[in-house]
Amino acid sequence: MSGQVFAAFLDIVRRIPAGRVATYGLIAHLAGRPRCARTVGYALAGCQDPTVPCHRVVDRFGGTKPVFDVHGPGTQRALLEAEGVLFRPDGTVDLERCAWDPFSEKQNA
Repeated sequence: MSGQVFAAFLDIVRRIPAGRVATYGLIAHLAGRPRCARTVGYALAGCQDPTVPCHRVVDRFGGTKPVFDVHGPGTQRALLEAEGVLFRPDGTVDLERCAWDPFSEKQNA
């Protein structure tokens, strides 16, 4: 994939508001690459730009990823909880309550 595709993914992730999460698949879909969720993961794993809230991206089940645990286990979860993201008893994000809807003006305000 080209650097332009990675840049498109990162630009979309920058739009996710605090307290909301998006899935890798949604990011890929919004970038016009609906079958490239794994590539979104590669782009985020290599991202060193602090303006990109990579921690707000979770898997399709609401699962967090160990790639964020460079500062210790549970880093991604701690960052999300600090923003008010809710977790289910099984440790996954409550996507019904915390998923970002990029088409909702209310969520993006």
